[in-house]
Amino acid sequence: MRAVIQRVRNASCRVESKLTGEIEHGLLVLLGIEDNDTQEDLEWLAGKITAMRIFGDENGLMNKGLIDIDGNILLISQFTLFASTKKGNRPGFIKAARPEKAIPLYDKMIEKLSFLLGKRIKSGIFGADMKISLLNDGPVTIIIDTKNKE
Repeated sequence: MRAVIQRVRNASCRVESKLTGEIEHGLLVLLGIEDNDTQEDLEWLAGKITAMRIFGDENGLMNKGLIDIDGNILLISQFTLFASTKKGNRPGFIKAARPEKAIPLYDKMIEKLSFLLGKRIKSGIFGADMKISLLNDGPVTIIIDTKNKE
């Protein structure tokens, strides 16, 4: 799994002009699911996302996590995070999981993040043409790959 995590002041997702998810202070998480991802990848990544200390404390240092600030998550499925650009100029997406595998993992990620955060998270609609709006805070943007745990 790959996640692009952005600290935001606010973020929202619309599908066909209908609001599907909106948050104030928290994280916008773009999630890509690879064909060989497992429940273990999901557990590790969800724990990392919810425990990451990337919010400012009283001294302006990144020492607080989502729970500390009562923050929120907007989770967006993003198969293009597994784009292969090695050949030519048209990206290939052969590594991205097919919907029959990706949708159950995406739904489980929503459940796991909600459980760890102690409240329901917001999300987009898997596979839909989504319009994402955000006000980046910092900006702070972090990329995590479960196959390359740096």
